[in-house]
Amino acid sequence: MSFKVALNFEDGVTRVIECNDGETVLDAAYRAHVKLPMDCSDGVCGTCKGTCKQGKYDLGDEYIDEALTDDEAADGVVLTCQMVPESNVVVSIPAASSLCSSGPQSLTATVETVQSLSETTIELNVTLSEPLQFLPGQYVNLGIPGSDDSRAYSFSSAPGAQKASFLIRNVPNGKMSSYLRDKAAPGDELPLTGPLGSFYLRAVERPVLMLAGGTGLAPILSMLELIAEEGAEKQVFLLYGVTNVDDLVKLEALNAFAEKMSNFSYATVVVNPDSKHEKLGFVTEHMNAVPFAIADADTYLCGPPPMVDAVRQYFKQEATEPASFHYEKFNPSTPKEKAA
Repeated sequence: MSFKVALNFEDGVTRVIECNDGETVLDAAYRAHVKLPMDCSDGVCGTCKGTCKQGKYDLGDEYIDEALTDDEAADGVVLTCQMVPESNVVVSIPAASSLCSSGPQSLTATVETVQSLSETTIELNVTLSEPLQFLPGQYVNLGIPGSDDSRAYSFSSAPGAQKASFLIRNVPNGKMSSYLRDKAAPGDELPLTGPLGSFYLRAVERPVLMLAGGTGLAPILSMLELIAEEGAEKQVFLLYGVTNVDDLVKLEALNAFAEKMSNFSYATVVVNPDSKHEKLGFVTEHMNAVPFAIADADTYLCGPPPMVDAVRQYFKQEATEPASFHYEKFNPSTPKEKAA
């Protein structure tokens, strides 16, 4: 038996490694050529400290208090030289990936299909040069053929597969949009680096509220893929907002998730007041559709900056801060803002 260990470095880079049954995270990392900070490797110095954000593990009793106090251990602080995973885990490493000989992975994405889902959304399907492990919600940088530029896009597909997909906003005169609309052909190769970002699905231990705006639906779809695969007893609800009715995409996929998962439901919101749609306006005007108390929920939000700012302001004004709040705002032609 083996477990996946997602190492999140402080510069946003994530590296997923395999840890064998009974193996420490430090040993598994070195086997994967990732040089985590360490000095003694015996639970004495404390140099290899990290923080476990998700999953089960055993620290044993071979380390000394000077290396890891009881209070630290209670807060999820671990010594990677002593930490033996008992499930898939996510560990934050307080060091840059470059210092651990583990920068972003570089792969090649070969274009399979490019489909216009609406006037505002393009779906890109690719085959990766090798399967890529990432945390659902994370993004990669995709290079634009014929230039040195790249753009950041979240996966809309499940992690670990060699086939991957992305939802890309169709921006007039945008470099990536223009390439996909006018030039892209099956077999084209795009450089890809990643995975990156701290916006990712945590363990589903409470109700989950998902808020998506436009192509911000992409990382939500990736999260739903994992929830559907692993199963979850808690309620999961999505509010998906767009400008016009025609901008609503991937509804077939959302319906398929709803059929597969009895605990998942969703609602769509359209901004244009002239639209013939049940829910008009902004997502913040329809929070009463959420079928559980927001204060009890883990909330994931991905959308354009005005939407993210509006939701954050709503939570403050209504004094309905969720149990945890993770968000990512994006602009179509600039790097993603660091998630919270």
